[in-house]
Amino acid sequence: MISLLYLILILPILGGYTLISEYLLKNPHILHRRKRMAFCCMHISHRGGCGEKIEHTMEAFTNAVEQGTHMLELDCHLTHDGHVVVSHDENLLRETGHNVTISSVDLQDLPLYKESLEVTFYAGHYSSGADRSIALLEDVFIKFPEMPISIEIKENNTQLIQKVSDLIKHYNREHITLWASVKSKVMKTCRKTNSSMPYSFTLIRGVLVLLLYYIGLLPFVPLGESVLQFYLPRIFNRTYIPEESILRNRLVVMLLEKITMRKSLFKHLAARGIQVHLFVCNEEEDIKAAFDIGATGVMTDYPSVLSTYLSRHKLQI
Repeated sequence: MISLLYLILILPILGGYTLISEYLLKNPHILHRRKRMAFCCMHISHRGGCGEKIEHTMEAFTNAVEQGTHMLELDCHLTHDGHVVVSHDENLLRETGHNVTISSVDLQDLPLYKESLEVTFYAGHYSSGADRSIALLEDVFIKFPEMPISIEIKENNTQLIQKVSDLIKHYNREHITLWASVKSKVMKTCRKTNSSMPYSFTLIRGVLVLLLYYIGLLPFVPLGESVLQFYLPRIFNRTYIPEESILRNRLVVMLLEKITMRKSLFKHLAARGIQVHLFVCNEEEDIKAAFDIGATGVMTDYPSVLSTYLSRHKLQI
């Protein structure tokens, strides 16, 4: 009898909670002021558009901008003599064929990129170009002063983060430069060093958002992040072969896609002014899938392919 009474009391409460949560999910402006950012990017060039030119070179960045990209995505490391350079890897074996770390080499002694470099997210495809030099972050800032840039920091190196922040401040780019990292400790250091910059979700924060979404609490929770960057799972084991063996399991990938690619979630974030960038989309079918699921932006290794798609479908910011 008591259990039945509890059930009678609880069911209306749960039903009311579900209805309110669903309503606020679709109407987040009731509780949250929409974020106003200095940039809104549909076209993001991964590693500078590394499918068309050698990744992270000035030639790649220039090509991406000429193709009409809205944002450059890049990674940074610190040389032995204290220069911030643009490179995905700290160890240069994959990129240059030399088994050395950037932190152990002075700027003038950095080796050149290989003449041909495999595109990480497009297995079996290679890029080449006339420019094989590892670029300075400062040179990117100088050449593209008004271009939004997403900077991923991969290591909790306070000296690197401070120098990146100093360059951003020097070139007055705080409003158009994004802190990005999957690691919570790294992001904490980035935000502590420069809290004026917009920042992306870390892996843990992204998982938390998913959890809040599924239990109905997301509409009630404030979010400081400005951008969610996440894989488009359908590329796994087709254009991108992940290193993690668990992600090579087709059922795991199907489950990951089912759980994460929620259109109502992405629409809710977008309505709150939080951009959703899905990556790395190198084929038109993947670009279409990303926008269909609610991405506000797509990250690609092939800026010309994405530009053609946007133009053909008359998509613009």
